[in-house]
Amino acid sequence: MDATAVIETAGLTKRYRGGQLAVDGLDLVVPRGSVFGFLGPNGSGKTTTIRMLMGLIEPTSGVARVLGEPMPRAVGRVLPRVGALIEGPALYGFLSGHDNLVRFDAADPTADPRTRAARIGAALERVGLTAAAGKKARAYSLGMKQRLGLAAALLRPRELLVLDEPTNGLDPQGMREIRALVRELAEDGTTVFLSSHLLDEIEQVCTHVAVMAQGRLLTQGTVRELAASVTGRLAVGTPDTAEAVRVLKEHGVNDLTVRGERVTGELPGTGDLAELNAALVRAGVRVRAFGAERVSLEDAFVALTGEGFDVAG
Repeated sequence: MDATAVIETAGLTKRYRGGQLAVDGLDLVVPRGSVFGFLGPNGSGKTTTIRMLMGLIEPTSGVARVLGEPMPRAVGRVLPRVGALIEGPALYGFLSGHDNLVRFDAADPTADPRTRAARIGAALERVGLTAAAGKKARAYSLGMKQRLGLAAALLRPRELLVLDEPTNGLDPQGMREIRALVRELAEDGTTVFLSSHLLDEIEQVCTHVAVMAQGRLLTQGTVRELAASVTGRLAVGTPDTAEAVRVLKEHGVNDLTVRGERVTGELPGTGDLAELNAALVRAGVRVRAFGAERVSLEDAFVALTGEGFDVAG
C-alpha cells in the first residue's frame, strides 16, 4: 500500500443480492493534498464506492484503506478526521439551519462544546448561509440544503473531505462558489475527493481524476496526463473550406470535418504546423484562424469510452 495515499483500494468489489455488480475490482490511489475528481455517468458505481470507503456498506471483496486505516474496520478512528456529504444531507426539517448544525456538532464526541457557536458561525459564513441560518430546513431549496450539508462537513478541520455530487441543485453562481470553496480547502491542506458526473466541473477544480464506467475503473492520473493522452485537433478558420480540406489532406491531415467556415482534423504525427499554414496560404486559402485546439477532459473521456455524458449539467 502507498503510504502517501489518503485513499487506496485494491480489488474493491461490491456485488448486490440478485447478482448486480456495482463496483468491479477497483484499484484506486488518491494522493494526499490532491483535489481528486471521481468521474463517471450516473450509475457507474461512484456512490457505491464512496459508501464502501466511508464504512457505510461492506465490500463483497477487496481492500479499502482511508487515511492509512482499513475500512470499515477502523471506521471509529477514521470518520472523525473526514468530512463527508453523500447523497445529499440528512436534515431535520423542523429545525433551523443553525440548529441542524448544533445537532450535528453535538453528535461528534470529539467536538468541544465551548467553541461550538463560533465554529457554526464560521461554517455558515463559509457556505453563504448566514442570512438563512434561522430559517427552517424544510423551507430550504435543494441548493441551500447542499450548502448546509457542506457546512456540517466543515464544522471542524478535516484531513479529507468527501463530496458526492456537491453542486446538485445549485444555480451557476452557487456552483462557482462551491468550486472556489473546494480550491480554498485544498490550499489549506485538505485533500478533497469529489464525485461528479459533470466533466466541466471536474476539469475546472481538480488536480487528479479517475474515470469510472459500468462499475470499472477506466483510468486515473492527473487531469493534465489524461488530456495529454489524447491527440489534439487542428482547427482552421477560412471561407475557402473545400480548398483547405484538399491541401490539408495532401499534407497528411486525416478525419477532416467542416462546420461553417471552420475545418478541423487530426493533428499529423509528424510535420511542422507552420509549414501546414504556409501550404494553405500558397494555395490561396484565406486563413483567418489556425492552431491546435486544446484537448478537454470531455475529449479524453470520449476517446476512452466512445461516448459522452452530461458535460454541463
